[in-house]
Amino acid sequence: MEKGEGQSSTKINKYACACSIVASMISIIFGYDTGVMSGAMIFVKKEFKISDAKTEVLAGILNLCALVGSLSAGRTSDYIGRRYTIVIASVIFLLGSVVMGYGPSYVVLLVGRCIAGVGVGFALMIAPVYSAEVSSPSTRGFLTSLPEVGISVGILLGYLIMLGIAAIPSLFLAIGILRMPESPRWLIMKGRLGEAKEIMYKVSNDPKEAELRLREIKRAIGIDENCDDDSVRIPDSVKSQGEGIWKELLLKPTKSLRWILIAGVGIHFFEHATGIEAVILYSHKIFAKAGVHDHKHQILATCGVGLTKFSFIVLSTILIDRVGRRKLVLTSVSGMVLALTGLGTFLTLAEQSGGKLVWTLVLSIITTYSYVAFFNVGLAPVTWVYTAEIFPLRYRGLGVGIGVAVNRLMNATVSMTFLSMMSAMTIAGVFFMFAGISVIALIFFYYFLPETKGKSLEEMEALFTRNKGSKSKFVEIGKY
Repeated sequence: MEKGEGQSSTKINKYACACSIVASMISIIFGYDTGVMSGAMIFVKKEFKISDAKTEVLAGILNLCALVGSLSAGRTSDYIGRRYTIVIASVIFLLGSVVMGYGPSYVVLLVGRCIAGVGVGFALMIAPVYSAEVSSPSTRGFLTSLPEVGISVGILLGYLIMLGIAAIPSLFLAIGILRMPESPRWLIMKGRLGEAKEIMYKVSNDPKEAELRLREIKRAIGIDENCDDDSVRIPDSVKSQGEGIWKELLLKPTKSLRWILIAGVGIHFFEHATGIEAVILYSHKIFAKAGVHDHKHQILATCGVGLTKFSFIVLSTILIDRVGRRKLVLTSVSGMVLALTGLGTFLTLAEQSGGKLVWTLVLSIITTYSYVAFFNVGLAPVTWVYTAEIFPLRYRGLGVGIGVAVNRLMNATVSMTFLSMMSAMTIAGVFFMFAGISVIALIFFYYFLPETKGKSLEEMEALFTRNKGSKSKFVEIGKY
C-alpha cells in the first residue's frame, strides 16, 4: 500500500517528541524504584530480618496495588484529560517514594510501595496513550515506546544509585507538565475543536498531515470532517460513559472489538508471564545459583542486566517503526524461548556441579543477558505501543486500563511466587516453565497480532475487521 496523504514524512516532530518525553518521565521514577528494590533486596532482607514470603510480598505489592490505579486511570483520563491524569500519577507516586525513602521499618516500606503502586498503575496506562495520541503514524512506535525506555533508564539508575532520589525526576515532571498540551484526540472527543487544531498543528510535521489527522479523528467520533467550528456538540453515543462502555467492550463487543481486546489483553498477559520480572527483581538469586557468591559481584552482574535492558530498548525504538510490530515481537519471543531454555540447562548443570564449573557460570550469565536483550528489543516496547494504538478512541482509556491491570497482575504474580516456585521446582525448573509459556506466547502472537505499522489510530478497528481469519498473512497487513 502507498503512504496516505499527509503521512509521507518519517521526520520526528520535535514538539511531539518533547511532549512524549515529559509524559515518560514518570516511567523513569517507576523503573528507578524497580531497580532499587532488586539491588536492595539483599540488604532489606538482612536489615529487617524478614522471610522469603515477606520478601515476595514486598517485591510484588507495588504491582498488586497498581491494579487500582490502572483500572481507575482509563475513566479518569476520559473525564479530566490525559494531561491531568499524568499529574495525578506523579503526585501519588511522589508520595509513595517519600514514604519508601524514609521508611524505618518493613511495614512502612510496604505502605510506601502500596501508595507508589497506585501511581504506577495510573502512569503505565496514561503515558503510552498520551504518546500515541500526539504522534503521527510514521513515528508512533518510536514515541510510544519512550515510556519503556524511561523504565529501563530508571532501572539502571536504581541498580547504580540505590534508595533516595526518586523525588528528583518528579520535580522535572512537575515543571514539564506546566508546558504540556492536552491530547488533541481527547479534546476532539470533548468537542473542543479549536484547541485540538492548534495542538495538532504543533505535533504534526506539516499542515497537510495535521488536517488529515484532524479529519480522521472527527470522522471516527461522528463529527462532520469539514467542520471548522471551535466548539461543537458531541453525539450522545460518544458522550455516554461508564456502564455502557464497560458493557460494549466486555459483554457485547463487536467481532473486531473482541479481537482487539483479546490481542491487547493477551500481549499484556504474556509480557510478564514469560518471566522478565523474575530476572529483574531476583537476578542476584540467579547469579548466586550459577556460582557468583560474593554480594558485590552479584550487584555488578545485576548492573549488567540493567545495562543490557537499556541498550536493547534503545535499539528497539529505532527498529519498531522500520521493521514493524509483528516481525519484532515474533523475533523477540523466538529468541526468548532459546535463551530461557539455555538458562534452565546451564543452571541445572551449575547446581549439579555445586557452582564449581566456570563455564556454566559464564553461560548462565550470558543466557540471562540474552533473555533480557531479546525481551527488550521486541516484546517489552511492542506491548505498550500495540495496546495504546489498537483500541478505538471511545474505548481507548478503558481498554488500555484493562490491559495494564492484567499486566500488573501477572507482574505481581511472578514477583510474589518466584521464590516459592524456586523452592518447589528448582530455579532451573522455573525457567524451563517460562520457556514453555514463551512458546505458547509465540503461537498466540502469530495468530492474533496483525501488523499495525503506518496505520492511523482511526484505521485500527477496520484493520481488525478486514483481516479476520487471515492468520499467517497478518504480516502484510498495513504495510506501507
